[in-house]
Amino acid sequence: MVEADLCVQFHASRSAVRAALQELGAQGLIERVANRGARVRSVSLDEAVEITEVRMVVEGLCAARAARNVTDDNIAEFTDLRRAIAESAAAGDVFGYSRQNQLLHRRIREISAQRSADEILERLRGQLVRHQFKLAMHPGRMSVSLPEHVAIIDAVCARDSDAAEAAMRAHLRSVITALREVAAAR
Repeated sequence: MVEADLCVQFHASRSAVRAALQELGAQGLIERVANRGARVRSVSLDEAVEITEVRMVVEGLCAARAARNVTDDNIAEFTDLRRAIAESAAAGDVFGYSRQNQLLHRRIREISAQRSADEILERLRGQLVRHQFKLAMHPGRMSVSLPEHVAIIDAVCARDSDAAEAAMRAHLRSVITALREVAAAR
């Protein structure tokens, strides 16, 4: 990505493009190459595993806090989400399942009221987009992750913070295993 080309393409000033590239660089999404511009940063398998290990700890905390903070209205929302996730999986709707999965993780973060954790997780999520897409398309992944998501939902709805944290950590441990399986299959 060359700054001058981006200015023309997006009808933006050089300073606006430079600021956007700096922000994307700060988020770990691009890297600058001397005398060549910027390029989308590739995240290796090892780095994806490290990021997921960090997510395991931080999202485990969020799940525990969400279980403490969950309201009756939230429980009704999670009950609907549980049904929607199961229906997407039963229909083999990978994209619908993926959207419901993202919604589940986002709502847990929001209900946890852990703003710092949410900011960290949003930054990490952007770095894993390519790997998450590969996982979503991996045959059999929905059948593995569905019971994990159900366990997270059930623990949060039961207001069991220890079980919610354990379920989230188990789910993300499974993601690490799947990341390695997908990489080995290439």
